[in-house]
Amino acid sequence: MNLKVSTRQVDGVSIVDCSGRITLGEGSVVLRDTVKDLLGKGQKKILLNLGDVNYIDSSGIGELVSAYTTAKNQGGELKLLKLTKKVHDLLQITKLYTVFDVKDDETAAVKAFR
Repeated sequence: MNLKVSTRQVDGVSIVDCSGRITLGEGSVVLRDTVKDLLGKGQKKILLNLGDVNYIDSSGIGELVSAYTTAKNQGGELKLLKLTKKVHDLLQITKLYTVFDVKDDETAAVKAFR
């Protein structure tokens, strides 16, 4: 199953609910376009909910980093929510876990935005 995303607003934060796979090709393009679209609309607080992402490959990880950098460069903030063990482990292995602000609880994550 390819990546499906839906976006909702909670207290001025754009929450992007992702489900499926973030892999080379379609999955990463969907994510990139969604983040660019939100930033283009001036929505600078982005929370990627990865709770239903069952698989991510190295290009998917690259896409997360790229989304994070894009947001930062445009004066925005991007956080990650609800990592599955697989995604968590992959971020640990690649030493990228510390780059991201990762939250487990949606309410706390929304409050954590400046």
